[in-house]
Amino acid sequence: MPRTQSAKKALRKSGRRRIQNVRRKETAKAVVKEFRKLVLGGNISEAKTCLPRVYKALDKMAKVGIIKQGRADRMKSRLTRTLVASGQTSHPVQK
Repeated sequence: MPRTQSAKKALRKSGRRRIQNVRRKETAKAVVKEFRKLVLGGNISEAKTCLPRVYKALDKMAKVGIIKQGRADRMKSRLTRTLVASGQTSHPVQK
């Protein structure tokens, strides 16, 4: 157990951060799982509407530091490729 006041505060702070990080990670995993389920089920239009939520969750995780930016980019790329390969002929996200 921490002895100094600053160590006690650091323990409390890291506990709160851990809870936020776990919550954010679980949310992102659920959104990605839902997206994959839609793609495998053949619901392309619903998957296209779900894709921005996936991007937002992954970008937020990378911004906060839960995962690295490269991993988030790689996951977004792979998920987009699965959508394109499942029947879509063009890129679903227009900038």
